Amino acid sequence: MSRSGGSQLRIIGGQWRGRKLCFTPEPGLRPTQDRHRETLFNWLMFQVEGARCLDLFAGSGALGLEALSRGAAWVDFVDASPRAAQTIRQHLQTLGCGQARVHQRPAEAWLKQQAEAGAEPYDLVFLDPPYHQDLLQPCLYLLEYRGFLHSETRLYLEAERAFSSERLPGHWEIHKQKLAGDKIFFLLNCPAPQSIPVDSNA
Repeated sequence: MSRSGGSQLRIIGGQWRGRKLCFTPEPGLRPTQDRHRETLFNWLMFQVEGARCLDLFAGSGALGLEALSRGAAWVDFVDASPRAAQTIRQHLQTLGCGQARVHQRPAEAWLKQQAEAGAEPYDLVFLDPPYHQDLLQPCLYLLEYRGFLHSETRLYLEAERAFSSERLPGHWEIHKQKLAGDKIFFLLNCPAPQSIPVDSNA
């Protein structure tokens, strides 16, 4: 916690290693802890540099900022909260980073909008929605079937411990998996599907 009553995140690797950035806590906002981010980016050691990234439910922006610090070429940050979006913009300005854009929209609505406009695939997707709000499944569907993935896309998923891997698309592969307290983490290989189901309403 900072002295002003806000909270801090610390960038743990790359060009901004050790930089501390403040944000205001909000309900459902829980930045990925340092040790879990370190584990994730160790898993992604050779995939981050030059990657095009999507940080859905970005919150404090911790995952996308960490990726930028480690050489990602671009990050789209998406969050429904005006305060969170503005805070990430301020972080990017503080860091002098122009390789990102912040979108203040609900994740599902933003994905649908991008799909209609012709989505470009991402190399890395970070997906860390608020728990117990049924926000995950629609986003998984849109990511899978609407042009956001290519044959080597990696997706990091953080969810409540009760989340079952059976809810993931069947052709996605679990590359890494870890339990920690009330959370479960997955790093997934997410090749794009060959066709879109005919009964899709998304």
